[in-house]
Amino acid sequence: MEFQIGDRWIGRNHKPFIIAEMSGNHNQSLERALQIVEAAAAAGADALKLQTYTADTMTLDIHEGDFFIEDPTSLWKGNSLYNLYKEAYTPWEWHKPIFERATELGMLAFSTPFDETAVDFLESLNVPAYKIASFENTDIQLIRKVAATGKPLIISTGMASLAELDESVRAAREAGCEKLVLLKCTSTYPATPENTNISTLPHMEELFNCSVGMSDHTMGVGVSVAAVALGATVIEKHFTLRRADGGVDSAFSLEPEELKALVLETERAWLSLGRVMYGATERERESLKHRRSLYISKDLKKGEVLTRENIRAIRPGMGLPTKYLDELLGRQVSQDVAKGTPLTWEVI
Repeated sequence: MEFQIGDRWIGRNHKPFIIAEMSGNHNQSLERALQIVEAAAAAGADALKLQTYTADTMTLDIHEGDFFIEDPTSLWKGNSLYNLYKEAYTPWEWHKPIFERATELGMLAFSTPFDETAVDFLESLNVPAYKIASFENTDIQLIRKVAATGKPLIISTGMASLAELDESVRAAREAGCEKLVLLKCTSTYPATPENTNISTLPHMEELFNCSVGMSDHTMGVGVSVAAVALGATVIEKHFTLRRADGGVDSAFSLEPEELKALVLETERAWLSLGRVMYGATERERESLKHRRSLYISKDLKKGEVLTRENIRAIRPGMGLPTKYLDELLGRQVSQDVAKGTPLTWEVI
């Protein structure tokens, strides 16, 4: 379950692959979009991701009924779907300069297509991978179209039942996908940690025999760091310059300092996993001398008896282990010994 996206490795034997999702946080400014690219690269992200659609490829130009967001808990309440996507979409002519800037800065860049025309467009830009969004993870035709490119495919699993995921994974593999990552995702914005259920990660990895990761809509970096401990190899987070700047996704997006912390702390979590091991590591061996051990605590003449008044369990650890204390009490020393001498079998 190891493979490459561009020059980056994906898999448990490699540090987590961090994706900064720009989404609509460019606020319809190409200059701001390029600043986001630069900030993501400076923070250490492996990849910058866009979303490729237009309002017309997403929905109908209707502003009432099913097409109007009335949910009072939604970040986007009071908007029609059409107007929301019109505000959030990334103009297709921006994709090339955004991708080029990312490449110049050493990052990969790819996108989430939302229909087949977007896949054709992204193929013309030779993207190194594709992402399927949670709301499209049951769009079998789109999944087949993307999988047929032969490029790595990342699928967010938000809302999908096990049966739906099985159908989507089968469709992807039958269409030619050999490099697959499933991202655990909760499709609420923002998501809460208690509604994230990252214990699903190892189960999903085993069930579908693929790499797994997180599309994380929670605030902060804690959930993503914990996910790495459970096997996440890819972490995707929405990213903006400043939440205070506004934007369709800004409320649950990381700021540059937080993205930098995500990169650092997920790598630390990955490094800490190691292997099953007991006993001193190579780096710990020097510390063994600072354990407690048995020392002579008073000057003794040959033949004197060892008692609790002239033996102490103290640091450093150059004497006999403290477990031998009871066995040594009442024994005689075989030679004169000075206070501070480590107690060894040779002086008994």
